[in-house]
Amino acid sequence: MSKIVTAGEMRAIEEAAVARGATWSGLMEQAGTGVARVAREAIGNPAGRCALVLVGPGNNGGDGLVAARLLHDAGVKVMLYFWRRQETSTDGNWRLCRERAISEVRAADDPQSQALRRALAESDLVIDALLGYGANRPVEGELATIIATLNMVTAQRDRSARPFVLAVDVPTGVHADSGALLGNAVCADLTVSTGPLKRGLVFYPARAYAGELCSVDIGLSPADLEGIMTELIDGDLARSLLPPRPPDSHKGTFGKALVVAGSVHYPGAASLASAGAARVGAGLVTLAVGRSQLVGPGRIPEVTLHPLPEAEWGVLGDAAADEMLAILGDYQALLVGPGLGREKATRAFFERLLGLQSPRHRGQIGFRIATAGSEKAAVKQRPELPFTVIDADGLNILADLIHHPEPSNAAFGAVWDRLPMGRCVLTPHPGEMRRLLGVEQIAEHPVDVAKDAAARWKQIVVLKGATTVIADPEGRVRVNDGGNPALATAGTGDVLAGAIAGLLAQGLKPFDAATLGVYLHSAAGRLVRDELGDMGTLAGDLLPRLPLAIRALKQS
Repeated sequence: MSKIVTAGEMRAIEEAAVARGATWSGLMEQAGTGVARVAREAIGNPAGRCALVLVGPGNNGGDGLVAARLLHDAGVKVMLYFWRRQETSTDGNWRLCRERAISEVRAADDPQSQALRRALAESDLVIDALLGYGANRPVEGELATIIATLNMVTAQRDRSARPFVLAVDVPTGVHADSGALLGNAVCADLTVSTGPLKRGLVFYPARAYAGELCSVDIGLSPADLEGIMTELIDGDLARSLLPPRPPDSHKGTFGKALVVAGSVHYPGAASLASAGAARVGAGLVTLAVGRSQLVGPGRIPEVTLHPLPEAEWGVLGDAAADEMLAILGDYQALLVGPGLGREKATRAFFERLLGLQSPRHRGQIGFRIATAGSEKAAVKQRPELPFTVIDADGLNILADLIHHPEPSNAAFGAVWDRLPMGRCVLTPHPGEMRRLLGVEQIAEHPVDVAKDAAARWKQIVVLKGATTVIADPEGRVRVNDGGNPALATAGTGDVLAGAIAGLLAQGLKPFDAATLGVYLHSAAGRLVRDELGDMGTLAGDLLPRLPLAIRALKQS
C-alpha cells in the first residue's frame, strides 16, 4: 500500500527514525540511491548520457548530490548547477562530488542563464533537487528564472529532442501538502518521492506538473508508518478487495441490490445506476421506479423492475416509501438518489424510507401502525436499513433536511444521528459537499474535508473529483489518482453509485466497496479514453468496460 503524508507527518517520521538509531546522512544516502536507480531506469544505458542536477540549499539538494555521484560512478556525464547552496565543511556529499571532479556552475555566476541553457541543450536527464517538501514561499527571482528556463526547453513536443525531467520528492514550485503552485513550477516527467508520497502530488494543479509518480525506500520500517491513515489506491489494494467468484455459485451468491432512482426529468439516471450495479457483478439488481417511469431509456433487460405508486406524475411519495419498506429486508444493498428529484413529496418519501422523519410523523412504518408518540415502537417495526449508497438528489435532500428542516423536525436532533452509524456511503461532488456543509466555498484540502465529514457524520464519504477521496469515521482515508476528462460528462456519477451498491450487495464492507468501486470506475474510464478518446464519450460507455476493468485487475 502506498502511504500519503503531509510535510508535517514526513518530518515526524524522519525524526522518529533518527531517534530510533537512523542517521540523517544515512536517510539521505538511501534517498539519493533510490533516485539514481530510477534515473538510470529512465535513461537506459548510461554510456554517453549527460545529466544536469539542479541542486538547492537543503536536504533535497543533498539527495540530488548523492544521485549525481552515483550516476557519475555509473558512467553518466554529470553537471551540477547550484542555487543558493553554501559550501560547508559538513557537506560531505558535495565533497564527494568534488573528489570526482564533477563539473559545477553556480546560478549566481550565470545571470543570463547562458550556462544553464547550454547544459539543458546537452542533457538527456535533468534532476530537480532545488527545493523539497518543506517549501512554502512564492517562487521568485533567480529561482523563478531557473524554472522558466527549464520549462521552456522541456515544452518541446518532440520528447526525443528534450531532456527527461525527474523531480526529487516534489517538483520545485509545488506545495507538498495542498498541491497548489507557489508561482511557477517545474514540469516533471517523473516525480520520485523519497519515502511516502507527499499529499499534494496527487491533487491538481500539482498533479499536472508531477508527471508519473513513484516512491523509493529510504530505510523506514513499518512501525514508522503505522500512524499514517491516508493511502493511495493501487492495483494491489483493489485486487485484494475483489469479492470471490466460486465456480459453484448462483445469482443468490452475489447478493441483491435495490436501486431507487429516476424521475420525469432524469430517466437516464435510473438506467445508468442500475446497470452499474449489475456490471460489477451483483447477482440481482432491482430498479424501483415510479409507474410512469417504467419505460426508460437504455434499460438493460437483466434489471428487474418494482413499480412504485406516485404522489403525482413522475414523483414518489409516502405510499412508495411504504412499499419500499415492505421489500427492503430482501436486499443486501440500497442505492437512493440518482435523478430522483427534489419535490416536496420526494423529500417525504426519502425521509420515510430512511427513517429520518420526526416521531410524530412516523405513523405507518413498515407493515402496521406504530403506537402514537412511541418512537421506540416505530423503530422496532422498521426493517433494518441495508448498506445504503446516497447519491445525487438524495444528498441534496439531505442538505435540505439539515439546513432547511420542516418546523415539525427542527427540534428532532441531528439528521446524522438518525442514520445507522457506518452503514451509508455518501458520494458528493464538490457542489453537493458545499450544500451538505452549508458553505459557499470549501476552503480546506479535500482530504481534510472528507475526513472531517466522515467523522462528524459517522458515515463513509466519497468526495468525488479529478482526485477522489474516500474517508471513514475512524479516520482512514484512501485517495484515487484518476484524473480523466473522459469521465467529465453527465451520468458518470450515477454509474459509480451503482457500482458501489453492486459491490455492497456482494458482501464488501462500505469502506471497501467505495474503494473498489472508485478504482474500477476510474479504470473503466481509462479504457474508454484509450479506446474512444477524451472528448464525446458518454457515461454509458463505462458500463461494458467495468467487467473488462475487473478482468484486467485479476490478471495483473
